Amino acid sequence: MAKRYGQHCPVAKSLDLVGERWTLLIVRDLLRGPARFQDLRAQLSGIPPKLLADRLRGMERQGLVAREVYSRRPPRASYALTQGGRELGLVVGALAIWGRRFVGRRAGPKHATCGHPIELRQYCAHCEEAVAPGTVQVPAPAAPGARHRSRSRRINYKR
Repeated sequence: MAKRYGQHCPVAKSLDLVGERWTLLIVRDLLRGPARFQDLRAQLSGIPPKLLADRLRGMERQGLVAREVYSRRPPRASYALTQGGRELGLVVGALAIWGRRFVGRRAGPKHATCGHPIELRQYCAHCEEAVAPGTVQVPAPAAPGARHRSRSRRINYKR
């Protein structure tokens, strides 16, 4: 079992779900569509097969990935993101946009229509306006040991 942060904070809770090594890269590859185990293994050069199987099982338990068996002998399965898993596309895209400065401006997500790189902007739906990064308030996590109703809940995106 993976270590948990034990903090009452949306970032920490998100990392409890997808913060293990390779998990977001699996999501990245499954955002293109369903894939077989051997396809994922080929795309994720360097991941040991046992670790890939463990990550996929964990993501399936958390409701991020759905597994479909297409052959009983030999056992073979295809994996696809669930709705909760597809919602991580925005997160993966944001990481790609942030990280392209380290690999080149042409890297990262592009607009399918024109082929130009996309950008992410913060937006307040209530005020109906763009929000400048310096005006975003991030609350501090609750003190350790503080009781919260959500603390006893198991995080699961199954719908």
